[in-house]
Amino acid sequence: MLGSTLPTGVKRLAHTGSVNFGRLTAAHRMLPSFLIAGGQRCGTTSLYRALSAHPAVMKAVWHKGVHYFDVGYQHGPDWYRGHFPLCRTAGRRERRIGARVQTFESSPYYMYHPLAAERIAAALPDVKLIVLIRDPVERAYSQHAHEVARGFETERDFALALAREPGRLAGEAARLRDDPAYHSHAHQHHAYTERGQYVDHLVRLEKVFGRDRIHVVDSELFFTDPAPVYDSVLDFLGLPDLGHPPFERHNARARGPMPDRIRRRLAAHFAPYDERLADWLGYRPSYLER
Repeated sequence: MLGSTLPTGVKRLAHTGSVNFGRLTAAHRMLPSFLIAGGQRCGTTSLYRALSAHPAVMKAVWHKGVHYFDVGYQHGPDWYRGHFPLCRTAGRRERRIGARVQTFESSPYYMYHPLAAERIAAALPDVKLIVLIRDPVERAYSQHAHEVARGFETERDFALALAREPGRLAGEAARLRDDPAYHSHAHQHHAYTERGQYVDHLVRLEKVFGRDRIHVVDSELFFTDPAPVYDSVLDFLGLPDLGHPPFERHNARARGPMPDRIRRRLAAHFAPYDERLADWLGYRPSYLER
């Protein structure tokens, strides 16, 4: 495709121009009715692609994740709205398919950032949230490989990265809450165990949005038997059943086996959180039934 052959500087300039145009036309653009808010390395990209293929869904124009409510809040609401489709474009599609069109984005840091929930609620008072969960031990290992590959983690040894996590994160959530302009690289990229403490984040989201506006997807069920999981998401969002898209797994990274001693230590760490999660959900996630 032409876009993939353009120099990086040219693509960046084109993107900046497009975002500026979006800002200028913000009043004529849609706002999301739902967000994929997390968790990271839990299949968010795969669900994003599946939902983007639905005829009554129009994704954010430029990015899977706009990251407005976590690291981009300083840009302002017009910048955010500028990332979404024009209302007239959605109107044409609605007339063609005979169903209301919705738009969305997927930014997995929203679930974890201490200010994101309140920011989302203020800007999108009726929004619904989708949260994906997977075995938190595997999620932590997957995140570490992902951050190393992207250059955001310099500690290539997983055990050492885990050992450094408490020191790296000490006080960072408080700093983020106290200073809206503050950005924490460690909080965003090095929270291997804290991000897998799902119940803490879900309880916090529930206090802001209510339980009925949060839909939790079991990632392992989505990957092994995607159709009914996808159908439950459509039902939650009020989207019509118009058939199933191709279900594909995205962003998987090859990595070696996790040492047993680390697996046991992480499993012990997550056990009380997983039991509280099962109580919150009203059922046991599939990874606890193995």
